[in-house]
Amino acid sequence: MSPAEQTGYKILAVDDDADILKLLGMRLEAAGYQVMSAKNGEDALTQLAMYRPALVISDLRMPGMDGLALFDAVHQTDPALPFILLTAHGSIPDAVDATQRGVFGFLTKPFDSKSLLQLVASALRMGASTQPGDSTGDDQDWREAIVTRSPQMENLLGQAKLMAASDASVFIQGESGTGKELLARAIHRASPRHAKPFIAINCGAIPEALLESELFGHSKGAFTGAVRDHKGLFQSADGGTLFLDEIGDMPLPLQVKLLRALQERVIRPVGASTNIAVDVRIISATHRNLAEEMKAGRFREDLYYRINVVGLKIPPLAERPEDISLLANNFLQTLSKKYDKQLNGFAPDAMELLLSAPWPGNVRQLLNIIEQTVVLSTTPLVPMSLIQKALQDNIGGIVSFETARKNFERDYLIKLLKATNGSVTQASRLAQRNRTEFYKLLNRHQLTPALFKANAT
Repeated sequence: MSPAEQTGYKILAVDDDADILKLLGMRLEAAGYQVMSAKNGEDALTQLAMYRPALVISDLRMPGMDGLALFDAVHQTDPALPFILLTAHGSIPDAVDATQRGVFGFLTKPFDSKSLLQLVASALRMGASTQPGDSTGDDQDWREAIVTRSPQMENLLGQAKLMAASDASVFIQGESGTGKELLARAIHRASPRHAKPFIAINCGAIPEALLESELFGHSKGAFTGAVRDHKGLFQSADGGTLFLDEIGDMPLPLQVKLLRALQERVIRPVGASTNIAVDVRIISATHRNLAEEMKAGRFREDLYYRINVVGLKIPPLAERPEDISLLANNFLQTLSKKYDKQLNGFAPDAMELLLSAPWPGNVRQLLNIIEQTVVLSTTPLVPMSLIQKALQDNIGGIVSFETARKNFERDYLIKLLKATNGSVTQASRLAQRNRTEFYKLLNRHQLTPALFKANAT
């Protein structure tokens, strides 16, 4: 890996020994990496809630949360993030065991600089990092339609990039409006099939009688109105990717035929007597809970395991508030050009209102709100009144219980951190939770205690 390729990669170094952290930083920065430091596991988790590095290098033996516990915590949410452990000679057996659990590799202290850089370069190649600015622009073309600075989304994109290289079926779950088709298109663009067609179909938007013909095609005379042979979407997507959106809405009889097509890689058009071989990668998505659908007998278990070889879950917009202002400004710029408006941004109180909204409709709802305000705006800055009106018209005043619970929890944590000037010790005591559990709550809502200390001064 050349120095030019290294530029922009962020590495998180974790060690309770300040001298080791300083040495790691010097060696890695000299090689062209950006280095962030954490003095313990809890500090590392806080930083990971703010950004996604390309690699974590952690000491194995640390007070409190040790390196292996940190690895377990990180890989619960981001299994694609490479992890290197530093260890003393006496704990090498533990490090070897850790590599069997998924740790990329380990180095013994004192470490050799050449060995460190070789292991880091190897881990970065295997990790398929997707952090912004970590490689050439061409390498990021596959995800250019996905606008984000959320660590959760960067974790998701890192996993998606790894999945794209294989031919395995991918199952995407997420609430309506989170961008499931955008992610499916990104996976296709990053895959070896990118030069072939990407075809999408919403399984819940087409009547059952027509859906079979749309998927598998039909022969001339197969039914009234079939005046010519019709090539279905499986054939149209041959060599490429077929995206089955809202697959949870597919009728049971068609689920049986889809399962056969996936198992045997052949289809039979309606009214035909011969099979047709197809080479298609399937990406499917739904906002439904398929586990519950299977229990209710509305979705076949064997089909579920066929489509869910690897799974991705897109977090709702309410769980990645750092993306709201980024998306809002991006939409404002795009829509201002579309409607030939000269809009420079949002008034501060308008942006504050956007940041505090619950967004049950996710990114799609945000786009709708911004488009409405762009159309009606008569000033260079979008005022709060337009945002307020658009939200009232769009939301209808009622949100789901789950959304309300999340909003309450986040607001509660913010009030605690404001009241304690960012002191986790005091805040966790007031909440009657231990520090580790409290940190997990903060991480879940992407809250950084240090920011509240800065605001208090």
